Amino acid sequence: MQKIRITRRTYLIPAGCLAFILFFTVFGERGLLRIYEMRQEKKRIDEKVSELKTENDKLRTEIAALHNDRYHLERIARKELGLVKPNEIIYQFPPAGN
Repeated sequence: MQKIRITRRTYLIPAGCLAFILFFTVFGERGLLRIYEMRQEKKRIDEKVSELKTENDKLRTEIAALHNDRYHLERIARKELGLVKPNEIIYQFPPAGN
């Protein structure tokens, strides 16, 4: 009967292959780290989309108010453009602390 002799090389080849596969499973283009990064990026994008939807809703409300609410339009004209009604007197005071 012959004895089968197991050498180091017999262990190194499968270990090398396993290490190679493990490396690409973790660090490869579709590896675990890339999947984690993509999930984090998706989470950030979803949050940004949510913020933008909220801002869009506010802007739609503002547009509707400008089209339909005369008093809202008047408030904006007075505040941002400094418009006044005829025979109105505006008093302006210096800011406090000056």
